[in-house]
Amino acid sequence: MDNPKHKKRPLAVDHAAMSAKFGHPAFAARPAGTPVYYGFQVLSDVSAQGFTLGKITDFETEPTDNGDAFVIAPDNSRCGLVWHVSSEPTFTQVMPHENERWGVWAVNFPYPMTSRNNARKNLEHVLLRLQEEWIRWRTRG
Repeated sequence: MDNPKHKKRPLAVDHAAMSAKFGHPAFAARPAGTPVYYGFQVLSDVSAQGFTLGKITDFETEPTDNGDAFVIAPDNSRCGLVWHVSSEPTFTQVMPHENERWGVWAVNFPYPMTSRNNARKNLEHVLLRLQEEWIRWRTRG
């Protein structure tokens, strides 16, 4: 029996992305030199202060109150987000900084992910903390 908490959600696949391996989606077989999260959709119209949201969970195809996304910084570096819609503020580390990304962060968004406008407001809601982590990653020694 399926557990509703582990329901599969539609992926936001970038069908224009080229795969390094025939028959595999680009996100599963990234070509050399492509950034993490390559093969997922970048929402170029969902940005704030030079940071842009990308989606892994396709909240536009099927509404959901939790999912996965990523953020692209002004220098094209990226971090991952594990998001949940909740009024309770949360920003915790899921994975630490790595060479290819400035961590993965569990965040709560106050607005339902039902539109790109709400997605932008949610990005703005966590942006200060994301900027802090991006700067910490860029200046690591």
